[in-house]
Amino acid sequence: MTDSQSSKSRPKVVVLGAGFAGLNAVKTLGSAHVDVTIIDRNNHHTFHPLLYQVALAVLSPGDIAQPIRSILSNHNNVEVLMEEACQIDVVAQTVALKTGIKLPYDFLIIATGSTHSYFGKEEWAGVAPGLKTIEDATEIRRRVLLAYELAERQMVETGSHAPLKFVIIGGGPTGVELAGAISDIANLYMLRDFRHIDTSSTEVCILEGSTSILAAYPEELRQKAVQQLQALGVQVRTGFHVTDVRPGYVMVGSERIESACTLWAAGVQGSPLGRMLGLDVDKRGRVPVDKFLNPKGLPNVFVCGDLAYLEQDGNAIPGVAQPAMQMGVYAGRRIKHLVQALEVVKNFPGFRYFDKGDIATIGRKAAVAKILWPFRANWSGLLAWLTWMGVHIFFLIGFRNRVSVFASWARTYIRLRDGVRLIVGSRELPGWDSLSKETMPAPEPIDQAFAAESK
Repeated sequence: MTDSQSSKSRPKVVVLGAGFAGLNAVKTLGSAHVDVTIIDRNNHHTFHPLLYQVALAVLSPGDIAQPIRSILSNHNNVEVLMEEACQIDVVAQTVALKTGIKLPYDFLIIATGSTHSYFGKEEWAGVAPGLKTIEDATEIRRRVLLAYELAERQMVETGSHAPLKFVIIGGGPTGVELAGAISDIANLYMLRDFRHIDTSSTEVCILEGSTSILAAYPEELRQKAVQQLQALGVQVRTGFHVTDVRPGYVMVGSERIESACTLWAAGVQGSPLGRMLGLDVDKRGRVPVDKFLNPKGLPNVFVCGDLAYLEQDGNAIPGVAQPAMQMGVYAGRRIKHLVQALEVVKNFPGFRYFDKGDIATIGRKAAVAKILWPFRANWSGLLAWLTWMGVHIFFLIGFRNRVSVFASWARTYIRLRDGVRLIVGSRELPGWDSLSKETMPAPEPIDQAFAAESK
């Protein structure tokens, strides 16, 4: 039998999404007797836990991203398509792409993750960007850095500037990381770079609707996180529900909070592809799956990562990197066993998430870590921060990326210098003009100033 004949007789596996779940599924299937097509609208895989460091100019996009084709180049049974799925037909077992092509599948893995949720207030998206992609990160970087540039220019022109206040909506890991990083760049890395403004006068505020930040962490670590944030000058306000977001300010009930730059870290929702299966989804758009990661009535479809809703020991498995990677590996193994028709399939174990713990960085030498494996411990401060650095270096894909990130961190954290503070795109900052009018004295009319000089 020729290779082409053998290929035609092999089961077809289509994987949607090249995030942590999708990539791990494909790698697991790399040696299986199947043909795999992985589809993603980007040509690169992004290491999402470090996106905030791109957003705050510590790392460049190339440090945390790698081409999908390069990652999978050694797997001869895998093809990569830079495309976007727009419809799933579970009866005909096809996936329709935006170009109009329909791909047949024997097995389908949906791992398209999640996107921002503005709780029905989509108009807030243009004012308060979230952080899910490289594009989001560079937009946040543009806005944050532009606020300082505009303040410097304003200081030269008028002798004063609008307050440098940054409001972050949401007190989860992303919100905490963004707040700490903004404080760091203001108080450490940019302190000597401006001649007319004092970057240490920056104000950072976290607005969290629930009673505590970092809700998934033990109470001890939540308190430590608040203490470390306050030591950095970050204001933490819990129990505050945002009612409106406008250019230049945020409303909490009747209270108006001025903001040079507002960032969103409050909520996520599942990818729209989950609804294309024709099944009920939860309020966050996640697809309920059984212990084999299959949606109801679809044993050849697997939903993994942020898009999957699965309870374990009475709690929903969190939508973070660890479970996504484990789900991807499980789906790949399950398909391999189904294809090989092994007897073990009858007793194939269901998926179980092995939680190794959580780490959230707060700033330079500041972090909190809930360690569950290989031992149990709660760490904070420098030890947790060093653990965070080691874990993220280890899980980065590609030797070049590991070396690059380590070198960038060494330059930034040891020399207190930052080399990727680039502003690209628009030079306009939503709300800056209105913020300046509200908080700065009106300039003296030119004719009056001239008359005063004449006297």
